[in-house]
Amino acid sequence: MMRRLLKRTASVLHRATPLTRKGREYRRLKRLYRLATHAGVFDPVWYQQYYGQFENDIYAFEDYLQKAPFANVNPSSRFDTEHYLRTHLDIYHSGANPLLHYLYHGRMEGRAAQEAKPRWIPSRVMVANETTSWQQQRIAVCLHIYYPDFIEKFLSCLKHFPCQVDVFVTCASEQICRDVKRRYSGLRRVAKLQTVTVPNCGRNFGPLLVEFGEELLKYDLMCHLHSKKSLYSGREQTQWFDYLNQFLFKDLHVVSCLLRLFDEHPTLGIYYPTSFWMMPSWVNHWTCNKNFAQEFADNWGIDLQDNFISYPVGGMFWARPQALKPLLERKFSYADFPPEPLPNDGSWLHALERVLGLLVEKGGYKQFFYHPPAGHFTDDTSHIFAGYHKPPEQLFAELRRFDIISFDVFDTILRRKFNEPDYAKYLLGCYLQEQGLMPSAQAFVSLRNETEFAIRKAQNSTGDVCISEVYAKLAKEMALDSDHAQSLMDLEFDFDLQQIEAKREMVDLVHKLADLGKTIWFVSDTYYQQRQVETLLRKVGVAAPYRLFVSSEMGLRKDRGDMWQHIKDNVSELDMSFVHVGDNVRSDAQLCGDYGLTNLHILHPNDKWQAAGMPTHCLRSQGEIDEANILKWGPLVSNFGRYPFFGD
Repeated sequence: MMRRLLKRTASVLHRATPLTRKGREYRRLKRLYRLATHAGVFDPVWYQQYYGQFENDIYAFEDYLQKAPFANVNPSSRFDTEHYLRTHLDIYHSGANPLLHYLYHGRMEGRAAQEAKPRWIPSRVMVANETTSWQQQRIAVCLHIYYPDFIEKFLSCLKHFPCQVDVFVTCASEQICRDVKRRYSGLRRVAKLQTVTVPNCGRNFGPLLVEFGEELLKYDLMCHLHSKKSLYSGREQTQWFDYLNQFLFKDLHVVSCLLRLFDEHPTLGIYYPTSFWMMPSWVNHWTCNKNFAQEFADNWGIDLQDNFISYPVGGMFWARPQALKPLLERKFSYADFPPEPLPNDGSWLHALERVLGLLVEKGGYKQFFYHPPAGHFTDDTSHIFAGYHKPPEQLFAELRRFDIISFDVFDTILRRKFNEPDYAKYLLGCYLQEQGLMPSAQAFVSLRNETEFAIRKAQNSTGDVCISEVYAKLAKEMALDSDHAQSLMDLEFDFDLQQIEAKREMVDLVHKLADLGKTIWFVSDTYYQQRQVETLLRKVGVAAPYRLFVSSEMGLRKDRGDMWQHIKDNVSELDMSFVHVGDNVRSDAQLCGDYGLTNLHILHPNDKWQAAGMPTHCLRSQGEIDEANILKWGPLVSNFGRYPFFGD
C-alpha cells in the first residue's frame, strides 16, 4: 500500500532542470554514482519512490547530492543522512556532502553510519492530483533581502517557477533595490515586480506588513521568504535557509504539489516544511514568548494554553492571505516594531512568528506540511514532537558519553502523584479553613503565592527565596507566632512529600550511570531547603553519590542564568565533559545552552500528554485550583509522563 501511494505521489510531481547534463561535470557525476551504487548506499529506485521521478538515475543521484548537506533526505534505506550529520557535526558545519564524505573518508576513519530509520511517520498523507486550475491562482511572492548575495539565490528559483507570479521585494539598501530591478524585471515568470527600500526594523515581518500587508489580500496565495544566514564554527552557515528555500520555493517537486493542494482544498490556510531538523527538539515550544503573544490572544481570541505549537520556524511560509486577514488588514508602521538589536529569543516578533499557525486555525483553516525524509505532505501536527521518540537504552547510550551528568529534580527525577505543584498548598489551605484561619483553601494558595512573589520583587530578581522566608512573612500577614508558622511550613512540605513519587526509569538511569563511575549532579530552582530536597530524593530511591545545587541555598537560579555560570565555572575547573537533563525548555535547555553547556531536554508530563493527543482541557494552567479535576486527571497525566520520551 505504501509503495503504491509513493508511486502515485511521484507520478504527479515535476522536477526542475538537472544541474548538469554533459561534459566533465557529468562524467564526474557518473563516477560518483557508480561508487555510491556499488557501495550499496544509493538506490535509485528507492530514492525515486520517495522523492519523485527523474529523467534517469544519474539525475536522481544528483538531486540527492544537491540536497544532502542541508536536508534530511536519504539516498537509500542503508544510509541515514540526518544521523551522519548529527553524529559528526564537523561535517555538517563544513557544508560537506555526508554521503561522499562517508564514501571517501568516513568508512576509513571508522565514523558511525546507520540505516535510515524514520524518526516520525505522519498519520495522514496528502496526495496532490493532476489538475490545471492551480496555475490560474493569483500568487504573490514576497521577498525581504538584507544580504545582497541572496538576490542570486531567489533569482534562480524565480527562473524555474512553474507559473507566473507577482513579486514584492523589500530591500535593505538602495543598491539591493537597483540590482533586484535590473535582474528580476525581465524574468519570464515575473508578471509584476514591486520593490521598496526599507529601514532595518521589524526584521522580515515589519517590511512585509508595513509595505504590502493590505495589498496581499487581493491574492489567492502568498509566499514569504527572506535572506537568512548564521555565523558560527568560523563559517557562514546557510543550511537552515537552504532547507526552507528548497521546500518552499526551489524544488518543483514540492512547489507544484503544494500549489495543487492549495487549489484542491480551500480550507488549507498555511504551508511550510516541518521544522529544520538540526534545530533543538524543543524548537516548537513557546519558550519565553507567551507574554509577548498576549496582545494577539486578546485581539484574535487565540488559545495560548499549549506549550508546544506548530508554526513556521524561521518565518518563511506559503499562506492563503484570507487565512491571515486579521494580521494583513491591520495598519502597521515601523514604530510598531521593536528596535534593533533584538534578543535571540523573547520579543514581540518572536511571538508573532509563533501565532501564525494559531491565527490560521482560529479562522477555520488548516496547516499542512512537507516532511522531507518521508517525501510526504501531511496535516499531522505531531511532527513538532518528532525529537522526543527515544527508548531508555538510547537515552542511556547518549548520556554515558559524558563525565558529569546533571539532572533537574522536579518533573525530571521525581513527580507528583496529582501532577499539580500547588496541591500541597491547597491541602494546607483546607486545613487552615477548618481551623478558621482562612476563608477558603484557594484564598490561602493565593496568599501563599503572592507572599513569595512579594519577597522576590523586593529582592529585585537577585538571590532566591527560601520557604522559611515565605512563612516568616506569612506569620506577620496572618498574625501567627514563629512556632506556628514553622509548623505550617513543615505541614506544607509533608503534604508535598506524601504525593512525591519516583520517575522510576529516570532514577534507574541515574544508578546505571553512577555504576559506570559517572559524576551525578542535581540542580534545582526551588524554594525548598537543601535538606528538604535531599529528603525528596531519598523518598524516590536515589542512592547514588551526588552533588546538589539548590537555588534557595545558593542564591543562584537556572532561569536567570547565574546558576549556569556557576556550573560552567565548576565544569571548567574539573576539565570534564558535561551534560544537563531537564524538563523546563527555558531554564534547563535554552539558557543552559546559551552558556555553552550541553543539554538534553525531556518532556514534562503535561507536554507528553499533549504530544500523545490527549485532551488538554484537564491541565490547569491559570486560575483557581479545581480539586476534582486534579484528582481525576492528575494521576493519569503523572503516570503517563513518568518516562519523558516515547518508546518506553
